[in-house]
Amino acid sequence: MPAINLTIEKATEKDIPLIQDITNQVWPETYKAIITAGQITYMLNMMYSTASLQKQMNDGHTFILVKDGDAYVAFASYAPVTENVYKLHKIYALADQQGKGIGRFIINHIIKEIKPAGATTLQLDVNRNNKAKGFYEKLGFKVIEEKDTHIGNGYYMNDYVMAMPV
Repeated sequence: MPAINLTIEKATEKDIPLIQDITNQVWPETYKAIITAGQITYMLNMMYSTASLQKQMNDGHTFILVKDGDAYVAFASYAPVTENVYKLHKIYALADQQGKGIGRFIINHIIKEIKPAGATTLQLDVNRNNKAKGFYEKLGFKVIEEKDTHIGNGYYMNDYVMAMPV
């Protein structure tokens, strides 16, 4: 059944537990066949701890929450990289909500927000083995680079950098 009553609200620090809840539901299933359970735990602690999310918000990352009716079903975050380039840092929808147009709804919302600020490009990083790459390609993103980022504890993020004009 498609999502039909989607709304977006800007997240604040009071919403961090909700962001963490969605993340903890989505991440293990999304990444279990891509990275080890140890790396999933390490990255969740590194990127989604309360302190880390507060820092991201304080550093200018805009977090948004998506509701379908009264239920929170997804979130995303984005921030400027340069005057003309914005980066989509996070976009996650609950597993039972995927395929309903929520991701496209989020990307379209972000584009509407960043274009007036002078953005000409939206970029993101996606794990090279993540099926989300196909979703991003359908939206018009193209791979512009491959990168391997050491994140500590012997772990790497093996990503494609993708970009699309806005």
